[in-house]
Amino acid sequence: MTIVTWIATGLLALVFLTSGAMKLIRTSEQLAESGLKWTEDVAPGTVKLIGGAEVLGALGVVVGGLVAALQWAAVAAAGGLGLVMIGAIAVHARRKETSMIIVNVALLAVAILAAVGWAIAGR
Repeated sequence: MTIVTWIATGLLALVFLTSGAMKLIRTSEQLAESGLKWTEDVAPGTVKLIGGAEVLGALGVVVGGLVAALQWAAVAAAGGLGLVMIGAIAVHARRKETSMIIVNVALLAVAILAAVGWAIAGR
């Protein structure tokens, strides 16, 4: 299970560190122009908050996995990223963006896999 957990962790870290950093660095207008049209419906501060949560979640899942005493943090971070994906699913469903919902559901599944993997590893 450890190899599968680390693969899920690495994927989460890569996706959310990149996605979160982009939300923190770019303006809402730049994000909308790059294809993230949902940012037009959300306050810029909320976009930054989501970006920060994604970056912290990515860091938390990796650091929690590397430090045995902090495995609870990996579980919490993966769970938090799952919650972010549930919110994303709701936003994209409201906007009828089916292709994005599929991506969000896949990332939610990876987050659940990582959370369960770290929870089992911490026993």
